[in-house]
Amino acid sequence: MTHFPQPHPQRRSPRVHLGGSILALVLLEDGERAKGKLQTVSVTGGLLRMARALTSGDFVEIAFQTQSGPVHGMAEMLHPTQMASEGVMQPFRFIALGDDDHRALRMVVDAVASWEFAPANGYLLRDPKLQ
Repeated sequence: MTHFPQPHPQRRSPRVHLGGSILALVLLEDGERAKGKLQTVSVTGGLLRMARALTSGDFVEIAFQTQSGPVHGMAEMLHPTQMASEGVMQPFRFIALGDDDHRALRMVVDAVASWEFAPANGYLLRDPKLQ
């Protein structure tokens, strides 16, 4: 069953700050691929550092690897923020996640956010095999 993340109007979903330690693969609607570094993630979305901006409103697939399993979901790109020589910061919101993907993401966000199972340095997250 597919999970459709819904932001809670009174409470913001916990964010895990990764500082670009995790690679993510972004597949655009036209089949083009882009890579980004995951800066922040929550169960409702995240922030990528990318070489070039994607258009706000683009629907993409995003994939990255966690210790709890892979996370692969559909997302909508939000308005990018320019950075100096390091590319752009591109926020996104998840619009659909499979149950296993949602479970893996929630386990990692909850664990890192609460410091119960790992330090906030991203121990539970690792780079995907992007080839």
